[in-house]
Amino acid sequence: MTLEYFYIFLGVMSVIALIVFITLYFVEAGYGMLFDKKWGLAIPNRIAWVCMEASVFFIMLYLWSQSDRRFDVAPFVFFLFFELHYLQRAFIFPLLIKGKSKMPVSIMCMGIVFNILNGYMQGTWIFHLAPDTMYTAGWLTSIPFIMGSVLFFAGMFINWQSDHIIRHLRKPGDTAHYLPKGGMFDYVTSANYFGEIIEWIGFAILTWSLSGAVFAWWTIANLVPRANTIYKRYKAEFGNELGARKRVIPFIY
Repeated sequence: MTLEYFYIFLGVMSVIALIVFITLYFVEAGYGMLFDKKWGLAIPNRIAWVCMEASVFFIMLYLWSQSDRRFDVAPFVFFLFFELHYLQRAFIFPLLIKGKSKMPVSIMCMGIVFNILNGYMQGTWIFHLAPDTMYTAGWLTSIPFIMGSVLFFAGMFINWQSDHIIRHLRKPGDTAHYLPKGGMFDYVTSANYFGEIIEWIGFAILTWSLSGAVFAWWTIANLVPRANTIYKRYKAEFGNELGARKRVIPFIY
């Protein structure tokens, strides 16, 4: 793909993200705590998460392996950061899921399509289209890389910590609903989403790329409306117990 067509691709992806952002304020994506049978055939959550997240892990791996830049230090570090996230999300996170929850196949397939496109978007820029003089070894001491890396790993920590809190809300056999507490859950009801948003904003900054920015925008477009729905669920169930918690951005929204 030429650089001109790549930018058109990024533009189309950005517009689709806007449509998704608006739509998800009116249509609930029926997985997780919002699971809904109306989305059709469902399969075990563990299998769905592996299939969905492994797709981007392997697309990125392939694009990296086919690049002459694969062992250039800066692109290789970007690759390791990206793959670390999806190694956990595709092959560790599913094993930690408790219970017998399910995910609709339709939602899994939509996730796979997006992940393939996103893996292509990130890998094509970093390993094939970025200017040869951009990601030199000196990039690793640049302000964008340092600031972005701090945000990336802070977001990753918040995301993993929040997932841990959610997994341990119930004891075996318990089916009651509980309000997550601790960590960033003391400030927002979707702390795991807040962490993931911060993580990919960090990636966009550390790569200083439009492709990274589009992925961050997609993350916001997908998770912010969902966080709004989850907040309303918690508000209806727990009322004043929410206190001053916001939806997904501490003190703001």
